[in-house]
Amino acid sequence: MDVAAVQRRTVGVLSSVQVFSGVAVAGSIPAGALIAASIGGEQVAGLAQTAGVLGAALLALPLARLALTRGRRSALSTGYGIALLGAIVVVFGGSLRNLPLVLLGCLMVGVASASGYQSRYAAIDLAQSDRRARQLSLVVWAGTIGAVLGPNLLNYAGNIALAVGLPQLTGPYLMAAVMLTLGVCALLLFLRPDPYLLSRSLAAAGQPSAPQQAKLSDGLRHLRTHVRAMLGVASVSLGHVVMVMVMVMTPVHMAHVDVSLQVIGLVISVHVLGMYALSPVVGWLVDKLGRIPMMLVGSAILLMACGVAGTAAPDAVPQLAVGLFLLGLGWSCTLIAGSTLLTDDLDQADRPSVQGLSDLIMNLSAAVGGVIAGVIVAYASYGALCAAAVVPIVALVAFVFYVSAKQPREVGASS
Repeated sequence: MDVAAVQRRTVGVLSSVQVFSGVAVAGSIPAGALIAASIGGEQVAGLAQTAGVLGAALLALPLARLALTRGRRSALSTGYGIALLGAIVVVFGGSLRNLPLVLLGCLMVGVASASGYQSRYAAIDLAQSDRRARQLSLVVWAGTIGAVLGPNLLNYAGNIALAVGLPQLTGPYLMAAVMLTLGVCALLLFLRPDPYLLSRSLAAAGQPSAPQQAKLSDGLRHLRTHVRAMLGVASVSLGHVVMVMVMVMTPVHMAHVDVSLQVIGLVISVHVLGMYALSPVVGWLVDKLGRIPMMLVGSAILLMACGVAGTAAPDAVPQLAVGLFLLGLGWSCTLIAGSTLLTDDLDQADRPSVQGLSDLIMNLSAAVGGVIAGVIVAYASYGALCAAAVVPIVALVAFVFYVSAKQPREVGASS
């Protein structure tokens, strides 16, 4: 079998599905908040996004277990299938003005994010060690298209909903259902052979091995005995916490001086550009310079982001845009470097369970970080929040130096 050809096709399929799911998720997030607010008031608007984050966290390990036993194709299609059903539930809930039903649907739609996170690992099941970060980054980059298209299709999707007799705000979820259906079909039809099952059989060199079950205890045990894998999880999670803490409160900071929604949207778009647009370059650098050096680069960029954004006045739009761009770029560095190091340091059979645990930690950390950010801004200021966001960055840098001193071997092209 031409493994290189299978890998190219795998990355192509996963990237295409990332576009579909990106449109679904990016378009549904603002719509979910608006639907919740229209039913229960502004005080419950944030519950829609919280439900989505919880959905991604709750399904991270079950999808990892499914990947271990039945492969990536089954795990990813199941995750997107649950999200597809969730989009339909939100449409019904919005039409009936039933808030619990809407939040349940948002939780299910959040599972699409869990599948999206797992896709980056599926992209490197068959990749050569010196090209893993680049392959992973291509799938991350594909999310740019969906992240840009999704919010810009809100009005179009709303008109479709009105045309079929549904509330306008349910339109993005109709669009999400269509996009997720395309994603599921693409996975079932074209993600063949399954990249994880093929990589496991190649690693076994023809020796039969019993299927393993992904459990939280398994992931914890693996992490306790693989310090570099622990560093990979820390890079992914701490970088994600910093990004979420600053990003979610920037619109609130800007709204203090009545900055228009259009300008706020522009700043967030610049942030998304920083997250995804340069990911192929980041992946290339991770392979060329090494995983740990790029974690330090990402940490330095995140520190700059906190400094630039934290000293900006609410109406200092150019400065906030630069700060948010740097925030997204630093996140990209810590995510790609951490995800690649995590995969490097694990045996083939152990990867899905620990990768699932990593995504669980990342999502739960983001949920906690979002709550903490709101409390800090409510009782102090946006500048104080950016200062507080420095703490997890310093923790990551300290962990990097600890691991480097304990195990000086670098993983990547330089090894």
